[in-house]
Amino acid sequence: MAFATTHRSTLALSRRVNKNALKSLTTTRQLSSSDDKKHATPTSFATKCASLYHPSVGANRGLAPPIYFGSTYLLDDADHGARLHDKKEAAYTDQDGFVYSRWGSPTNEAAAKQIAALEGVEAKGGTMLFGSGMSGITSALMSTLKTGDHAVFPYTVYGGTHEFIKEFAIHWGIEVDFIDAAGKNGPDAYKAALRENTKVVYCETPANPTCRITDLKGVGRVVDEVYGTREENPTRPWVMVDGTFATPYHQRALDIPGVDVSIQSCTKYLGGHSDILAGAVSSKSPEFCHGLAKVQKLITAPLNPMDSYLLMRGIRTLDVRMQRHGENALKVAQMLDAHPLVASTFYPGLENHPDNTGGDDCLVAQAFRSGRDTPEDADIMPQTYGGMIAFIVAGEGDVALERAKKVCEGLRVVNLAVSLGSVESLVEHPASMTHAMIPREDRLAGGLDDGLIRISVGIERASDLVEDLKQSLDRVMEEERAERAAA
Repeated sequence: MAFATTHRSTLALSRRVNKNALKSLTTTRQLSSSDDKKHATPTSFATKCASLYHPSVGANRGLAPPIYFGSTYLLDDADHGARLHDKKEAAYTDQDGFVYSRWGSPTNEAAAKQIAALEGVEAKGGTMLFGSGMSGITSALMSTLKTGDHAVFPYTVYGGTHEFIKEFAIHWGIEVDFIDAAGKNGPDAYKAALRENTKVVYCETPANPTCRITDLKGVGRVVDEVYGTREENPTRPWVMVDGTFATPYHQRALDIPGVDVSIQSCTKYLGGHSDILAGAVSSKSPEFCHGLAKVQKLITAPLNPMDSYLLMRGIRTLDVRMQRHGENALKVAQMLDAHPLVASTFYPGLENHPDNTGGDDCLVAQAFRSGRDTPEDADIMPQTYGGMIAFIVAGEGDVALERAKKVCEGLRVVNLAVSLGSVESLVEHPASMTHAMIPREDRLAGGLDDGLIRISVGIERASDLVEDLKQSLDRVMEEERAERAAA
């Protein structure tokens, strides 16, 4: 499918005119179809108002892809429309083009193909874009699960994903197990939970918000061992990976044997500017893409043209932004790790991160490739570890919870807001914000302590961020000392 429209003259129109009105119209204009006599130039004021005018031939030479806002598309003839309606749903259109924007549109497809290139699925399968990350997640799950099926999820999963499971999936008769997916023991935990009716094995790595790493190679291997490969057993479970924290800059999940689906909340790093909601689901499987396209067509919806364009614009700077995010985050994490009010700091770039074990089997090394395409790129491209940090303030229960809230509220450079991955730094307190809907016992089982704080480190000057976090932590300590002295 070509992203440029058919060449048209200044007066080219894309609507039919009533046959009776044709008698009063000339037939001198070039048309949007192959038949240049199909439409006529309107002469009446009302028809001129209702007609769609297009720019001159050659106007489609702008360097940036255009934005197509049309909800419907001109057909060559009735047979053309019949072919379009008879096609099997897929990630992309073909030479017949589009029929209706709920089934796909040019700007959406252009952005999807750019992400497909990042995910490594240009040749087979594809990428589909949705109106939010959650829309992508739920569409992927609805396309693969039905009543009586079983799915395995990690305890430390995005709050919205957990809410969908609890509020919808289990009420549809889908059986769900939660496991501790972190670290080297994760694959064995997944293997122990697998059943004959398991249809989805869901991973989130690095985990939100603890930054723990799942051994994706191990997960793919155990699913292959139990059910056979996708080629050997087409009905085996779909292994899905939410890699929003890493993005394809660091983690190419679909390069890993046994992994079928990669999910990105493009609201975050891929968009990068806190101005869109978007989600991407990619797979090498045409079968999966067909089911996903069916759900998008009938239940959810494709990403709108304007946000598709903004997403493409954001992706153009993804490589350089991710490097800056990582450089800043390491400096922030080092300060936090040394601060007396911080009990634990979770950042993959720190040597004390539980998954940064060193050696060839180090999960951190496997998860953060830093935009490198070959091992030789390590000589010219610096190693970074993403922009997400989690840390736990000292204390237990309500003491830690209140301290964490005060630290977040005392920041003056970092913004108190949900979401992540933007050029500006954001901080949030999961226990009272993004994961408040998760029962406390489930939250603690997933490593989400009452005093845990999540920071999305932006691309500001690193020293400004370090000083801001330090002053807020110091202020909480000073206030507590003053209260003890007054008592």
